[in-house]
Amino acid sequence: MSATALRSGLLLCRSCSQLCRPMDGGHDGDCPRCGEALHPRKPDSLVRAWTFFVLACILYIPANTLPALESTTLIAFTSNTILGGVRVFWEDGDYLIATIIFVASVVIPLAKLVAMGILIATAQARSTWLPLRRARIYRIVHTVGRWSMVDIYVGGLLVALVQFNTIGEVSIGPASLPFAAVVILTLFCSLSFDPRLIWDPIDDAT
Repeated sequence: MSATALRSGLLLCRSCSQLCRPMDGGHDGDCPRCGEALHPRKPDSLVRAWTFFVLACILYIPANTLPALESTTLIAFTSNTILGGVRVFWEDGDYLIATIIFVASVVIPLAKLVAMGILIATAQARSTWLPLRRARIYRIVHTVGRWSMVDIYVGGLLVALVQFNTIGEVSIGPASLPFAAVVILTLFCSLSFDPRLIWDPIDDAT
């Protein structure tokens, strides 16, 4: 049987990472160093993670179907979705920009959603399937999640460059709002999920 803080009657402070003993009478109490409320696991971790996950999945649809870039010239108005913009840049020979936008806007958000869906569902089912690999997946999702916002910065840079070099007006389309919301919601989802839930069924079985 492996030794864990919870089995030893200790609680880890989520704010300062100090190991604390709960109060007498079964109350968790507060951290004596920073005053943070102590809990064996993040309160309502799965409920909050599911909520953010579902909202992110819903908003992922308009993020990829609404126009992401709109341009107006003296003779025409054009708008492109994220994938449409990737195709245009690729056909124009801008392979690096097309690749960056495709990875940051399509691959990373979708991979994060799939990964978090698997993590939350297996934790909900108290699965003992590949816990070490799931813990590594969580660390990857948690680490690279913030880099999804690179597409917003790339879009803003492209708008500045295009308007500087052409006669016309280029603007970020309505897809930018749901896309940014997907990024933020997946971040909240990973922050709400308690990775210790991956190991609880294994510890209980030993």
